[in-house]
Amino acid sequence: MEYFSIDTPSLKASFKEAVIKGIAPDKGLYYPDHIPSLDPSFFNQIESLSPVEIGLEVMRPFTQDILSKSDLKKVLETVLDFEFPVVPLSDSIGSLELFHGPTLAFKDVGARFMAQCLGLFSEKNQAPVTVLVATSGDTGGAVANGFLGVEGVEVVILYPSGKVSPIQEKQLTTLGQNIKALEVHGSFDDCQKMVKTAFLDPEITDYKQLTSANSINVARWLPQMLYYFLAYKTLKPSLDKSGKELVFSVPSGNFGNICAGMVAREMGLPVSHFIAATNANKVVPNFMKNGTYKAEKSVATISNAMDVGDPSNFVRILQMHENEHGILEKGFSAYSFSDPQTKKAMRAIEKEHHYTTDPHGAVGYLGLLEYQKNHPNTYGVFLETAHPVKFLEVVEETLGKTLTIPKKIVEVLSKQKQATKISDYQGLKRFLMQE
Repeated sequence: MEYFSIDTPSLKASFKEAVIKGIAPDKGLYYPDHIPSLDPSFFNQIESLSPVEIGLEVMRPFTQDILSKSDLKKVLETVLDFEFPVVPLSDSIGSLELFHGPTLAFKDVGARFMAQCLGLFSEKNQAPVTVLVATSGDTGGAVANGFLGVEGVEVVILYPSGKVSPIQEKQLTTLGQNIKALEVHGSFDDCQKMVKTAFLDPEITDYKQLTSANSINVARWLPQMLYYFLAYKTLKPSLDKSGKELVFSVPSGNFGNICAGMVAREMGLPVSHFIAATNANKVVPNFMKNGTYKAEKSVATISNAMDVGDPSNFVRILQMHENEHGILEKGFSAYSFSDPQTKKAMRAIEKEHHYTTDPHGAVGYLGLLEYQKNHPNTYGVFLETAHPVKFLEVVEETLGKTLTIPKKIVEVLSKQKQATKISDYQGLKRFLMQE
């Protein structure tokens, strides 16, 4: 399989090239030249398959020109070594918990998958690579953990000062070794713009090989499909019995996670609808209302990982639907919710279901309720993308309760922050050229 630039389809790359480059030379995102269809027998027997067996079936078409089946199996055994439970809240709503990995966030899967791939490429005499990544919260910790100690790979993480939670900041600034953190005076959008600019700066790219570990990178983006297949495996018996259609509500910032889920549907996964649930950053909900895409300056919220004013992966969603608003809206909706609505939802979920959500999961829950108002014969799954403790202050203040902090977080909080402060692109360039 080849990957092409959405902006210039004639620019093509192999899986390996797309992973190492991160983005195409024209700044476009790479996209598969086709979405393969899985055999119906795969879905019929999915309950009997292990997570690694499911991963092999799903990811093999996207990687088989580069990774042997045995290499892919080794990668997946490392990546899928924790649980992905669906916790039922009612007979029509469940929470897909994606926070049981090492950094308590859904991005552990994509970050570790990409790290393992680059590790394999490095073993095969690939030149040293610098992973340059911007984070609005959880990406930084997941990338830092996934790439820690990987031979031949240096990692530089940009994060907006004061706009990530204290736990998130410690997770990306305390590891040392091959992980470097840059604290940026600005927003996530500023960080992301700096990263994209660096990729097109020949003074930097002639000096070192850059790649990105944001969800713009195919090795970070595509493995997120696995959540949806694993959730379906869990839910298939009850769905077969009830006859309800399956829908997913995904808290969405840069739209990589929901885009991966939509690829899974294109491969044959029986999902009737996807709901993008956003906070006050409502570029996509506005697009779904009026058909016009207009990037905006990001707004700071309590669900900070979704504070994105120009989501990169939405162009992939449009590509998947022939850039036609009318085609997209048949299987996709988008809703926006305020911080007060989010807090109210967190309290309601705690009271009615005795279940604690983080702010992002609560936004996903609200999106699900909004869709189910007019679609009652559905089983809706909202994604709980991070452990509530990662947003300790807002969760405890909102719910009036004290959370138990997991041991792995206690250990991180005791470590010393190490970060270099920068305020503009020239600061990033100087840092990279000195490394």
